[in-house]
Parts: sequence; structure tokens; C-alpha cells
Amino acid sequence: MGTNDQKRSLPHGLRLIALAGAAALTLTAGLATPLAPAPQQARAADDGKKVLTVAVAQSVDSLSPFLAVRLLSTSIHRLMYEYLTNYDPKDNHAIAGLATKWEPSADKLTWTYTIRSNSKWSDGQQATAEDAAWTFNKMMTDTGAATANGSYVGNFRKVTAPSPTELVIELKKPQATMAALDVPIVPKHVWEKVSDFSEFNNDKSFPVVGNGPFVLSGYKADSYVRLKANKSFWRGSPKFDELVFRYYKDQDAAVSALRKGEVSFVAGSPSLTPAQAESLKGADDIQVNDAPGRRFYALATNPGAKAKNGEKFGDGHPSLLDQRVRNALFRAVDREAIIDKVFRGHAVEGEGYIPPRFQDYFWKPSADRKLAYDPAEAARLLDQAGYKKNGDGKRVGKDGKPITYRVLCHATDPNDKAVGKYLQEWWGELGIGVQLNCLDNVTDPWLAGKYDLAFDGWSVNPDPDFVLSIHTCGALPATPKDTGATDNFICDKKYDELYARQLTEYDPAKRADIVKRMESRLYDLGYMNVMAYPNAVEAFRTDQIKSITTMPAKAGNIYGQDGYWSWWSAVPADSDGSSDTASSTGVVVGIVAGVVILGGLGAFAAMRRRATAEERE
Repeated sequence: MGTNDQKRSLPHGLRLIALAGAAALTLTAGLATPLAPAPQQARAADDGKKVLTVAVAQSVDSLSPFLAVRLLSTSIHRLMYEYLTNYDPKDNHAIAGLATKWEPSADKLTWTYTIRSNSKWSDGQQATAEDAAWTFNKMMTDTGAATANGSYVGNFRKVTAPSPTELVIELKKPQATMAALDVPIVPKHVWEKVSDFSEFNNDKSFPVVGNGPFVLSGYKADSYVRLKANKSFWRGSPKFDELVFRYYKDQDAAVSALRKGEVSFVAGSPSLTPAQAESLKGADDIQVNDAPGRRFYALATNPGAKAKNGEKFGDGHPSLLDQRVRNALFRAVDREAIIDKVFRGHAVEGEGYIPPRFQDYFWKPSADRKLAYDPAEAARLLDQAGYKKNGDGKRVGKDGKPITYRVLCHATDPNDKAVGKYLQEWWGELGIGVQLNCLDNVTDPWLAGKYDLAFDGWSVNPDPDFVLSIHTCGALPATPKDTGATDNFICDKKYDELYARQLTEYDPAKRADIVKRMESRLYDLGYMNVMAYPNAVEAFRTDQIKSITTMPAKAGNIYGQDGYWSWWSAVPADSDGSSDTASSTGVVVGIVAGVVILGGLGAFAAMRRRATAEERE
């Protein structure tokens, strides 16, 4: 499930560090820690197993596909469980997954999926349509099970499995996302034993039963996630025997581990910094991949946190309820400087909600509507809103106190800290103070509505629905004590009306037009300021990985794909070329300089899963 990313990309994610025990010595971290007493090279284990180790800077929010929304977690679920459909790694169009074909009725209110007969759960039982029907029905009837991906089934009327190979979904009204239901299908015979889906994290008993290319075999919070190849995977077994995601809180340490050969791949948080990427280019046995990304990087304002029952909570600054104030703040953000000085050209200037990599849905404001960098106009807007400077040059609120905004910042993301310093300078010139709250866990204050602004970001995948749904009123928590699917508590009736229209529109061009109108509405509301679309900047060791698939095939990313292609296709450097994996997508990644905009993908960029503000999907 999920995205972003960041359940919310709120916070940047999972912490995976080193493996404990003898088996873990296969790929121990490059740091001396209680879990990894001495640095070791990432290499084949003594028993000849080939292990691929990925250094990550995000923590796992949950290993339950019903709860997880962070990019790392949802990426792991793509490896563990099949979805009904998948996305072609070349151009993102829908292809077979657990379902081999899917057909709508004439009125598009009934969809029939043919479930493949050659997919087995890792415990040997057959995967059937009953597993899919049970998964969807559980999400439809249990609020805990609907936490991460409930938006996908909100329009479902009935789901049945007339036979082991036939799944039937009846809808209340047409739904354009039926070939893009990004929901992991779980084994009924395992999950029907779960009593509380809001609490069960799927992280106590291993191996975890799944039917994806890898089987989850071990996990330690904020340390590591270990998976073993599923030798009976219907598409063919991965070429690496094990895949390990290891958490590094310090991204420089992860880069150092790559240099030493202690890890095979580094993704960053979510990307490498320009300085780190530059230092790796030209290094022996290291390849840098620099391609247009599927994420946006933004500032989100607290619009006044509230629940569906109307109860307000949190302590966002009241001045931010004034659109003139929000526009003023964003008028005082120099996006060009952020691209040049923070990302050093490894990004493009942010505008609409969908990155330019997804050209069909990319929107940008007209010149006369653009909130361009204009400090003088920003000051005028603040004056007009009644927030004027006192004798000390400080803007004061309605209570007469100087305004200082608390900005949630991810401690593991260097970009947040760098941009934060610029905000202190730019907004300081307006007479507004900035208090950077850089935390390992930004999720808790975010969910509690205890922030004024926050660095936000989501990964967008080939259908827009999910990343659009997180700004609907329906995504709000039921009560202040509950956890909703909302990104930052936006609730706007006009936006909701547009969301409902795009969901039922099957004509691609018409749907794209509605989605762009939704992006325009978000821009006008001013609660979300997209500052940049960062490149996917990552690196791997060519003496450990011979080839690996990017997505899309031309100038695409490796980590955080809309599918399992990268890790499933990866070929060990010492491979003799023989394998039972029917991989036609494995390609050697080249260095891609600059930003290339890919058009005509016919897909949408919607992220999937927020890592709460850290890194949703």
C-alpha cells in the first residue's frame, strides 16, 4: 500500500541498520555498533548465498500492508505480496499481476478479474480469488484494515469470488482506478486470525507468508529488514538469494559504507545530496544514477487540524488560516535559489502537485497566477492582512506577540535543514521568526496537529487517485484520537467535488483535465507549496551488481519503484549469466545528467504512501 513517501511522508522513514547473528554477518553495517561490532564487506555468505544490501534512511512505520504508508514499508510490501495488477517498468502502463486479465461490464459497474492459477503462498498453499475478495472485504468492513488504503474501496458495493480464479467487484458508481488498485493481496488463511487490524504490525513471526518475489525473513526496528528470494515466484526467482534493507541515520555514513563495499546500494533520504553524488562519480566500482524523480518536495501549512466529527485539535498558528498570509510566506520563498544552492541543479522548480515526469497530469500556473518570489509583495500582503511590524521590526499576531512559526523538519534529511536556514533568512526579512523542529519522528506532532508548517513530500505513482485522496475531507480522522489518511488536514468542498468527478471519468484526456483543476485548487488554497521536484539520485557498486532495472526504462529510478522490478531483476556481478528468472527488463544503469521530462506515459503520478511527512511513499 502506499506512496509517499511518505502513511504519510510526513516523516522520513524507517530505520534499518545491521543484521544481528551469524546470518547477519553476510552484510553487516560499516559502523561498529552493538548490532554490527565490526565492519564487514557486503559479499556472498559462507554458504555461497548472494546478498544485496540497500542502505536506507527511512524507518518502517508498519509491516502490515493495512497500516503502512511510508515509502520503505510500501516498497517492501510490493516485494512480499502481489497486487491485482502491476505497472510495466518501461512505460508504466498496467500489466498482469495476480490477475491475468480484467474486464468491466457495459455500465462499468462490475469488474471481473481472472486470477492466475500459478501463484502460491510461500507456505505452499494456492493463492486464489478468495484471498483477494477477503482482503477487499476486510478493508470495506474494518476501519483498522482501511487505515492505509481505504480510499481504493470506498466506492465498492460488493466483492465476491465465484471460483478460485474469478474475482468480481461491484461498484456503487464507475471508478477509473480499477486497473490501478495499489493494494497488496494477503493470504486469508493467515490474516483471518488477526483480531485487531489497527494494532497488528506483522513483525513478530518469521518468515511471513507471502507470494511476491521475496519472503520477509527477519526484522529489527530501526535496524534492518531481511528478505529471502521466493524460489517459487511465478514470474521467476530473483537472482540474489537475499535482500537486506539496512538503516543509517547518518547519510554520510551510508555513503561511506558504499565506498567500502559494506553495502551494495545507497538511496539517500530519499536521494543522495549533490555533494555526495559528486564525490561518488568517478569512484572505482561505483555507478551513480541521476534521473527525473517521482517525488515532490513541499512546505505544508497547518490549516487548522480537525476531525470528521468537526472537533478541532492541535495548536497551529491562527494567522495561517488567512490565505493572504500563506501566499505571503510562499512569495518569500526563492525556488530558484533552492534548486541552485540546495539541490545544485539536481531538481526542477516546483509548481503543481504532480511532477513533470508524468507529463499527462503535470500542471503549472499561468504567469499572472504564479506565486513568484517577490518579498515586497509578501510584505504588502502581510500588512494587508493586519500583521504589521512593531518597533523592533517584528511582525505581531492578533495577540500582540511577535510571530514565530514552528517548522517540522526531518532530522535525517539534509535538504530540510538547508532549506530551513533559508526560510529563517527570507522570512526573517519579513519580520517573522522560524523555529526549526528537526526530529527523528515528525509523525507524532504531525498527527496531533502540533505544528505550524512542515516539510512534506510524496512519491507519485502511475495513477493520481491516492495522492489526490489524502487532501479530501473523507481522509480526516474520525475523531482527534484516531489516525486518518489525511496529509495535513485539508478539507475543501470544491476540491472534494472535483475528486469525485475524476474518480468516475474514464476518458483519459477529460480525467487529466479534472486532475489539473484539482492541482490548481490546491495551489490557490495555499496550504501546500511545492518547492521542487528532486531528481532520484542514488548509487550502487558495479562489483556487486552487474545490472538492474530502472523505472521507467529511460532515465528512471531504482529505489522506490511502482513495482518490484529493480530488486527482482538485479544481477549479481559475479553471475555467470544463467538464471531461471525470465528477466527481460534488466538493464545496466547509466549516469543521467540533468533532468529529462518524459511525456506520453499515459500514466499518472500519484504517490503512494506517505511516510507521514517524512517520506510518504
